Amino acid sequence: MGTLGAQAQAQDPVARGRLLLVDDEENILKSIRRVLRRGEWDIETATDAEAGLRTLERFHPEVVISDFRMPGMNGVEFLTQVKLQEPRAQRIMLTGQADQQAIEEAINRSEIFRFISKPWNDSHLVLTVKSAFEQYALHTENDRLYRVTQEQNAELKQLNADLEERVALRTRLLSTAKREWELSFDCMETPLAVVRARDFAVRRANVAYAQVARRSIEEVPSDVPCHQYLFGRDTPCTGCPLPSAMETGKGARGEVQQGGRSYVVAAYPFAGDDRAVCTYRDVTEEQAMTRRLIETEKMAAVGQLAGGVAHEINNPLGGILAFSQLMSRDAGRSANDLESLKLIEESALRCKRIVESLLKFSRHSRVEDRRAFDLSKCVDDAAVLFRAQLKSMPKVELKLGLKDGLPKVYGDPGTLAQVVLNLLQNGLQALPKAEGRLSLETGREGDRTFFAVTDTGTGIEERHLPRIFEPSFTTKPPGEGTGLGLSIAYRIVQDHGGTFQVDTHVGQGSRFTVYLPIPLQLERLP
Repeated sequence: MGTLGAQAQAQDPVARGRLLLVDDEENILKSIRRVLRRGEWDIETATDAEAGLRTLERFHPEVVISDFRMPGMNGVEFLTQVKLQEPRAQRIMLTGQADQQAIEEAINRSEIFRFISKPWNDSHLVLTVKSAFEQYALHTENDRLYRVTQEQNAELKQLNADLEERVALRTRLLSTAKREWELSFDCMETPLAVVRARDFAVRRANVAYAQVARRSIEEVPSDVPCHQYLFGRDTPCTGCPLPSAMETGKGARGEVQQGGRSYVVAAYPFAGDDRAVCTYRDVTEEQAMTRRLIETEKMAAVGQLAGGVAHEINNPLGGILAFSQLMSRDAGRSANDLESLKLIEESALRCKRIVESLLKFSRHSRVEDRRAFDLSKCVDDAAVLFRAQLKSMPKVELKLGLKDGLPKVYGDPGTLAQVVLNLLQNGLQALPKAEGRLSLETGREGDRTFFAVTDTGTGIEERHLPRIFEPSFTTKPPGEGTGLGLSIAYRIVQDHGGTFQVDTHVGQGSRFTVYLPIPLQLERLP
């Protein structure tokens, strides 16, 4: 487009474009150009139809004005060719006679946009040309919109087809996943149930859960409380961990006693939901076996400690006897007598504490013995008993780091004291040539307390670490260990909801840490 046309386009976006004039009279072409110059269109001319067609191929006009009568090819034939080559170009017929037949022929053959009669009105001519350009722009835009619409429709159709295919695939996958989940859920030997927290209603359960209730899986209710379905109780089970799990948003464990059997129940809440997955494990036989093993190991430990304890008791008793003899010789009370009486009192108290600790350790453990207790006090009682064994090992140092004011934990202090003694005994046996240091400490870490036994012994080889808690596994020579100590200790800690952590370095020593949870209700007590 020439400079003149570009300027017109900048002024009036509608009145811009390429215009072709075809007339065999030069003066008419000049007159039309002069009139249309105000529109600032890009105008080219031709003096006959053949020249006009050549210009058409090169110029690609948007509007064509042709005279009706021209030598050779007339205006109707010319505009018909224009229609074939440039279908969207708007065609205007310029005629000097009112030939009705010619007009009808022009309309039928070349679909003329407008007719302009000679002589013309300048304003009418400009408006007609302007309208032709507007019509061209409208047709062009309609064609563009039609193409865009067709493309979008085709794309939308393809998207719909893809979406339907994806939905069908996702539906098949979900159905398969649901079926696989149901089969996996029912194949688990551990009783599982999805329970609604606010009313303990069973929403879903597996086959093992139904077997505990002695019913078929088809009889699993949707709104009956779990304690009623499983045990025929009208109230929630004592020790149920579900309320605590829902309150904290984390998994919780508890022990339920029903019908002479013990069940370890674990509850795992759904995030942002009023439901939880509950698992039930019958530990009656395990607890009975554990108690038997604990008693066996306890008797072995008592046998090892008996000699040291007897020696420890004899010392203060000898002191009592000696000072009693001195008191019997003097009628009055001197300063020595007072000192003797003080020593007698200290020795008696010492004997009393040793005997009490021994009795606590030897007492048979029962479920009803579980209570809230001070972990540091429990560990200290175990250390008192262990010190008696160290009398014959002067090169072994026992260092205590017990923290005061720890939150109380819930459990059986007697069995946990046995864990402490077992770990101390293992640490002592790990010291080369009965020489080194044992450390015993307590503390708190987040929402749990801990006690730890550290030794400067030989450490544990990495290949043995995965098996140290297995029953009957030991690296000690025959006669020095049964392999049950750590296994029993692990079972005791697990029954208290605790965990073990073992840190060891060969040639440098080991550290056994036992973490115990702090019950929420005890944590909140003043």
